[in-house]
Amino acid sequence: MIFTIALNFEDGVTRFLPCEPNETVAAAAYRNGINIPLGCCNGECGTCKSFLESGQFEHGPYLTEALSAEEEGKGYCLPCQMYPKADCVLRINTTSNNCGTTVSEFSGEVASAKLLSRSTIGLSLELNERHVRFLPGQYIDLQVPGTNITRSYSFSSQPGEPIARFLIRNIPNGVMTSYLLDSARPGDQIFCKGPLGGFYLREVKRPILMLAGGTGLAPFLSMLGRLAEIGSSQPIHLIYGVTNDADLIEVDTLQAFSQSMDHFTFTTCVANPDSSHSRKGFVTHQIEPRHLYNGGLDIYLCGPPPMVSAAQAFLREGGISPAGFHYERFAASGDT
Repeated sequence: MIFTIALNFEDGVTRFLPCEPNETVAAAAYRNGINIPLGCCNGECGTCKSFLESGQFEHGPYLTEALSAEEEGKGYCLPCQMYPKADCVLRINTTSNNCGTTVSEFSGEVASAKLLSRSTIGLSLELNERHVRFLPGQYIDLQVPGTNITRSYSFSSQPGEPIARFLIRNIPNGVMTSYLLDSARPGDQIFCKGPLGGFYLREVKRPILMLAGGTGLAPFLSMLGRLAEIGSSQPIHLIYGVTNDADLIEVDTLQAFSQSMDHFTFTTCVANPDSSHSRKGFVTHQIEPRHLYNGGLDIYLCGPPPMVSAAQAFLREGGISPAGFHYERFAASGDT
């Protein structure tokens, strides 16, 4: 059986490589032209020390000077002595450039571009390269056709699907949004780079609280799709907030997830005080003590900078230190 190893580099680039069960991760990386840090190759120096985000493996022999019991207990490993027993995600402590690799480039054809609400455009791309891989929650850079301008968008679809989907904020006079609303046609070619980003679904070991603002819902749809596929016995709660009633999108999709996943629940809210929604206010107003498990949870947060700052302040003021806290802060690119 061939296992897939995802290598996440410090510059946000992710590369995927196949690894034989009797092959070390380091050997697989070098076989695929990715020169991860390596010294002795036999577990003595610790140069290749990395952090295991998810997956299972067996360690070959190594010295405690290279990897202490405390480090191993925290999730660190030695790729030069690491034999995978399942697909794995590894955090590599250097940049992709330093390892002789770069971000993948591919293209897609516009399948559809439509206004989902006054504030959000849904874009679907038929990918020309089969099996484009990414970790649920990651994003890619899309080049606006006819320009050299790129914009970054999180996948709302799952890895492996032939159609990649995105939720794009409708910015008046924005280069990408103007293209999508005014001139995009099915079959238009869009060049892509990725996957990118350190915001992605980790191995589920604890309850999860997801906090989404506006189009920050996109990566959570990808994560939930993956969780619905693999299953999870941990409780997962999503709080999704928008500015106005009409901005609430994909609620039917969330409802479908709540019906198909035993441990998933969600709450929506609208910030506008004139809203007719039953829950008014910001996302942080909807966080209840029962959602926080006294800090024994993982929190995933994606939204505009003010929302991220508000959530960080909420946790700090409440004395909550979650076991895991992962966030993606996005900002509009304006008219350029």
